[in-house]
Amino acid sequence: MNIDFTKYADGLVPAIVQDASTKNVLMLGFMNQAAVDATISLQKVTFFSRSKNRLWTKGEESGHHLNYLSMAPDCDQDTLLIQANPIGPVCHTGADTCWGTENKVESHDFLVQLEQVIEQRKTADPSSSYVASLFAKGINKIAQKVGEEAVELVIEAKDNNEQLFLDESADLLFHYLILLQSKGYQLTDVVKVLAQRHKP
Repeated sequence: MNIDFTKYADGLVPAIVQDASTKNVLMLGFMNQAAVDATISLQKVTFFSRSKNRLWTKGEESGHHLNYLSMAPDCDQDTLLIQANPIGPVCHTGADTCWGTENKVESHDFLVQLEQVIEQRKTADPSSSYVASLFAKGINKIAQKVGEEAVELVIEAKDNNEQLFLDESADLLFHYLILLQSKGYQLTDVVKVLAQRHKP
Protein backbone atom coordinates (compact mmCIF):
# COMPACT_ATOMS: atom_id res chain seq x y z
CA MET A 1 0.00 0.00 0.00
CA ASN A 2 1.51 3.27 -1.15
CA ILE A 3 0.74 6.35 0.94
CA ASP A 4 2.09 9.80 0.08
CA PHE A 5 3.15 11.30 3.42
CA THR A 6 4.98 14.15 1.64
CA LYS A 7 1.82 15.93 0.48
CA TYR A 8 1.44 17.89 3.73
CA ALA A 9 4.17 19.80 5.57
CA ASP A 10 3.73 17.88 8.84
CA GLY A 11 4.10 14.50 7.14
CA LEU A 12 0.64 13.36 8.22
CA VAL A 13 -2.29 12.22 6.09
CA PRO A 14 -6.00 12.50 6.98
CA ALA A 15 -7.60 9.20 7.97
CA ILE A 16 -11.38 8.90 7.74
CA VAL A 17 -12.86 6.10 9.84
CA GLN A 18 -16.06 4.43 8.69
CA ASP A 19 -18.18 1.90 10.57
CA ALA A 20 -17.80 -1.31 8.57
CA SER A 21 -21.34 -2.43 9.41
CA THR A 22 -23.47 0.71 9.24
CA LYS A 23 -21.22 2.70 6.86
CA ASN A 24 -21.56 5.71 9.17
CA VAL A 25 -18.59 8.07 9.04
CA LEU A 26 -17.26 7.98 12.60
CA MET A 27 -14.34 10.39 12.87
CA LEU A 28 -11.33 11.99 11.22
CA GLY A 29 -7.79 11.64 12.51
CA PHE A 30 -4.25 11.92 11.17
CA MET A 31 -1.65 9.24 10.58
CA ASN A 32 2.02 8.88 9.83
CA GLN A 33 3.71 5.62 8.85
CA ALA A 34 4.17 4.66 12.50
CA ALA A 35 0.43 5.10 13.15
CA VAL A 36 -0.38 2.95 10.11
CA ASP A 37 2.01 0.25 11.29
CA ALA A 38 0.62 0.37 14.85
CA THR A 39 -2.96 0.14 13.58
CA ILE A 40 -2.19 -2.99 11.59
CA SER A 41 -0.10 -4.53 14.38
CA LEU A 42 -2.53 -3.81 17.24
CA GLN A 43 -5.66 -4.31 15.11
CA LYS A 44 -6.95 -1.10 16.76
CA VAL A 45 -7.08 2.22 14.93
CA THR A 46 -4.14 4.36 16.04
CA PHE A 47 -3.49 7.97 15.06
CA PHE A 48 -0.69 10.46 15.46
CA SER A 49 -2.00 13.04 17.92
CA ARG A 50 -0.80 16.51 17.05
CA SER A 51 -1.80 17.84 20.47
CA LYS A 52 -0.02 15.02 22.36
CA ASN A 53 2.78 14.79 19.78
CA ARG A 54 2.74 11.00 19.95
CA LEU A 55 0.91 7.93 18.71
CA TRP A 56 -2.57 7.65 20.20
CA THR A 57 -4.74 4.54 20.02
CA LYS A 58 -8.42 5.45 19.98
CA GLY A 59 -9.96 4.28 23.24
CA GLU A 60 -6.69 3.91 25.14
CA GLU A 61 -8.31 5.70 28.10
CA SER A 62 -12.05 5.17 27.56
CA GLY A 63 -11.86 1.61 26.27
CA HIS A 64 -13.95 2.66 23.26
CA HIS A 65 -11.62 1.23 20.67
CA LEU A 66 -12.02 1.11 16.92
CA ASN A 67 -11.30 -2.49 15.96
CA TYR A 68 -9.42 -2.31 12.67
CA LEU A 69 -10.61 -4.21 9.59
CA SER A 70 -9.08 -2.58 6.51
CA MET A 71 -7.40 0.51 5.13
CA ALA A 72 -7.24 2.00 1.64
CA PRO A 73 -5.70 5.18 0.21
CA ASP A 74 -7.66 7.43 -2.13
CA CYS A 75 -6.78 8.04 -5.78
CA ASP A 76 -4.09 10.60 -4.85
CA GLN A 77 -2.68 8.32 -2.14
CA ASP A 78 -2.80 11.16 0.40
CA THR A 79 -5.97 10.31 2.34
CA LEU A 80 -6.94 7.04 4.03
CA LEU A 81 -10.32 5.38 4.42
CA ILE A 82 -10.38 2.96 7.33
CA GLN A 83 -13.07 0.36 7.94
CA ALA A 84 -13.51 -0.46 11.63
CA ASN A 85 -15.91 -1.88 14.19
CA PRO A 86 -16.44 0.62 17.01
CA ILE A 87 -16.63 -0.53 20.60
CA GLY A 88 -18.79 2.04 22.34
CA PRO A 89 -19.34 5.69 21.37
CA VAL A 90 -16.68 7.28 19.18
CA CYS A 91 -17.00 11.01 19.93
CA HIS A 92 -15.74 12.57 23.17
CA THR A 93 -19.26 13.98 23.61
CA GLY A 94 -20.62 10.45 23.97
CA ALA A 95 -22.19 10.40 20.50
CA ASP A 96 -21.72 7.41 18.20
CA THR A 97 -20.02 9.62 15.59
CA CYS A 98 -18.29 12.99 15.60
CA TRP A 99 -21.09 14.25 13.36
CA GLY A 100 -23.85 13.47 15.85
CA THR A 101 -27.08 11.83 14.74
CA GLU A 102 -27.55 13.44 11.32
CA ASN A 103 -24.94 11.14 9.79
CA LYS A 104 -26.34 7.92 11.27
CA VAL A 105 -28.10 5.15 9.41
CA GLU A 106 -30.80 4.59 12.01
CA SER A 107 -32.52 1.53 10.57
CA HIS A 108 -29.61 -0.84 11.12
CA ASP A 109 -27.59 1.10 13.66
CA PHE A 110 -29.32 -0.15 16.81
CA LEU A 111 -28.86 -3.79 15.84
CA VAL A 112 -25.14 -3.10 15.43
CA GLN A 113 -25.09 -1.50 18.87
CA LEU A 114 -26.93 -4.50 20.28
CA GLU A 115 -24.34 -6.84 18.77
CA GLN A 116 -21.63 -4.77 20.44
CA VAL A 117 -23.42 -5.03 23.80
CA ILE A 118 -23.63 -8.81 23.39
CA GLU A 119 -19.91 -8.89 22.51
CA GLN A 120 -19.05 -6.92 25.64
CA ARG A 121 -21.25 -8.93 27.98
CA LYS A 122 -20.51 -12.47 26.85
CA THR A 123 -17.38 -12.62 29.01
CA ALA A 124 -18.96 -10.94 32.03
CA ASP A 125 -19.83 -12.67 35.29
CA PRO A 126 -22.60 -15.19 34.43
CA SER A 127 -24.26 -14.47 37.77
CA SER A 128 -24.80 -10.83 36.83
CA SER A 129 -25.36 -11.04 33.05
CA TYR A 130 -28.04 -13.04 31.23
CA VAL A 131 -25.98 -12.95 28.03
CA ALA A 132 -22.89 -14.25 29.83
CA SER A 133 -24.94 -17.00 31.49
CA LEU A 134 -26.08 -18.25 28.08
CA PHE A 135 -22.55 -18.26 26.68
CA ALA A 136 -21.36 -20.10 29.80
CA LYS A 137 -23.91 -22.87 29.13
CA GLY A 138 -22.62 -23.39 25.60
CA ILE A 139 -23.91 -23.60 22.06
CA ASN A 140 -26.52 -26.28 22.73
CA LYS A 141 -28.31 -24.16 25.32
CA ILE A 142 -28.15 -21.08 23.09
CA ALA A 143 -29.55 -22.99 20.10
CA GLN A 144 -32.26 -24.49 22.31
CA LYS A 145 -33.24 -21.01 23.49
CA VAL A 146 -33.57 -19.79 19.90
CA GLY A 147 -35.83 -22.75 19.17
CA GLU A 148 -38.00 -22.00 22.20
CA GLU A 149 -38.36 -18.35 21.21
CA ALA A 150 -39.26 -19.35 17.64
CA VAL A 151 -42.04 -21.62 18.89
CA GLU A 152 -43.37 -18.85 21.17
CA LEU A 153 -43.39 -16.45 18.21
CA VAL A 154 -45.36 -18.90 16.07
CA ILE A 155 -47.93 -19.30 18.86
CA GLU A 156 -48.35 -15.53 19.21
CA ALA A 157 -48.62 -15.15 15.42
CA LYS A 158 -51.77 -17.27 15.50
CA ASP A 159 -53.40 -15.00 18.11
CA ASN A 160 -54.48 -11.38 17.86
CA ASN A 161 -52.35 -9.76 20.55
CA GLU A 162 -50.06 -7.58 18.46
CA GLN A 163 -47.92 -6.44 21.40
CA LEU A 164 -47.16 -10.00 22.47
CA PHE A 165 -46.33 -10.84 18.87
CA LEU A 166 -43.84 -7.94 18.71
CA ASP A 167 -42.38 -8.85 22.10
CA GLU A 168 -41.77 -12.44 21.01
CA SER A 169 -40.32 -11.18 17.71
CA ALA A 170 -37.84 -9.07 19.67
CA ASP A 171 -36.96 -12.02 21.93
CA LEU A 172 -36.28 -14.24 18.93
CA LEU A 173 -34.10 -11.66 17.19
CA PHE A 174 -32.12 -11.00 20.37
CA HIS A 175 -31.38 -14.67 20.94
CA TYR A 176 -30.61 -15.16 17.25
CA LEU A 177 -27.92 -12.46 17.51
CA ILE A 178 -26.47 -14.34 20.48
CA LEU A 179 -26.46 -17.57 18.46
CA LEU A 180 -24.71 -15.83 15.56
CA GLN A 181 -21.95 -14.57 17.86
CA SER A 182 -21.56 -17.98 19.48
CA LYS A 183 -20.82 -19.30 15.97
CA GLY A 184 -18.40 -16.46 15.24
CA TYR A 185 -20.65 -14.46 12.93
CA GLN A 186 -22.51 -11.17 12.85
CA LEU A 187 -25.74 -10.04 11.25
CA THR A 188 -23.78 -8.50 8.37
CA ASP A 189 -22.63 -11.99 7.39
CA VAL A 190 -26.24 -13.08 6.99
CA VAL A 191 -27.09 -9.89 5.10
CA LYS A 192 -24.30 -10.67 2.63
CA VAL A 193 -25.84 -14.10 1.94
CA LEU A 194 -29.27 -12.53 1.37
CA ALA A 195 -27.74 -9.90 -0.92
CA GLN A 196 -26.03 -12.60 -2.97
CA ARG A 197 -29.34 -14.42 -3.34
CA HIS A 198 -31.14 -11.27 -4.48
CA LYS A 199 -30.76 -10.87 -8.21
CA PRO A 200 -32.67 -7.84 -9.57
